Amino acid sequence: MLSRVAECLLWMSRYIERAENNARLLEVNLQLMLDFDSQSEATVRQHWAPIINSLEDQELFHEFYQEADGDSVVEFVTFEQKNPNSIFSCLARARENARRVREQISSEMSEHLNSLYLFIRSEDARELFRTSSYQFYQRILHGSFQFIGITDATMTHGEGWDFIQLGKFLERADCTSRILDVKYHILLPSGERVGGNVDTVQWMAVLRSCSALEAYSKLYVGQIAPWKVAEFLILHDCFPRALRHCVHQVDYALHRISGVPEDRFSNEAERLSGKMRGDLDYTRIGEIFQMGLHEYLHRLQTRLGEISQATEEFYCEITKEPSSQSQSQSQSQSGGGSQSQSQSQTALR
Repeated sequence: MLSRVAECLLWMSRYIERAENNARLLEVNLQLMLDFDSQSEATVRQHWAPIINSLEDQELFHEFYQEADGDSVVEFVTFEQKNPNSIFSCLARARENARRVREQISSEMSEHLNSLYLFIRSEDARELFRTSSYQFYQRILHGSFQFIGITDATMTHGEGWDFIQLGKFLERADCTSRILDVKYHILLPSGERVGGNVDTVQWMAVLRSCSALEAYSKLYVGQIAPWKVAEFLILHDCFPRALRHCVHQVDYALHRISGVPEDRFSNEAERLSGKMRGDLDYTRIGEIFQMGLHEYLHRLQTRLGEISQATEEFYCEITKEPSSQSQSQSQSQSGGGSQSQSQSQTALR
């Protein structure tokens, strides 16, 4: 497969997943704010500023807004066309990447992605958002779910499909780690020990941010606790948004592309993914909290970024000037996370 095609398929998938993640994070945060009796300025900042921080778009955000409140963050992350990580920008870039490899994907995929893009840029989207932000974000979520289903049902499960899966699970792992990290520090009160008493409704919001509440509840009946939520979202091997499952899928996709058995590696991306897969298989939640949850998640994000970079270096021809590469790195999240190459698509090759 041509490296240009591989790159477009991988990033088309990543942008769709990123748009879905942003929609879920904003929708849950809006709903969570309704549960607070106090809407003080400090409370508002506590719940909205970390979203901008997690995207590492602070500098760009403050070019448009002075304070991170609900209105400014939602506008910036949803509709702002100059924000490369906004839902609007992600859908536009996904559509453009799909257009460039039109012959590699199904007509159903192309039509659905085009329809989703036309919706987000329409006045109907603004009107729906004004009348019901919940229904608006559900439209984005369902659009992403439908695209995944259409891809699975209408595209040959060959090399191109493997690159789509690789992009999806790289992005999903990074998104899950950031949701857990950001929400954990928001919801854990100052001075509260790990595992202390925290409002159950708030920790349910962490699970809802990953569409994990029902799956978690079936495993841990009547138990909502920080360490159990972290264990589920990091170490569960079957839940599709758990970090361990995502890394397994990344490693599997890489080996399907190369044709090398999973107990071996033929390139740096496979070596890194195999090592990370093994670490997650044999890690226990007690070890994670002993290291520090934030530190552990930061390390995971860095390693995901290394896998992403190694994949692009091996399979994709990327020609960038040093200045544009620096701009690319400015979008990396938590110091080299897997979204570190988000600006490599600025030219929408």
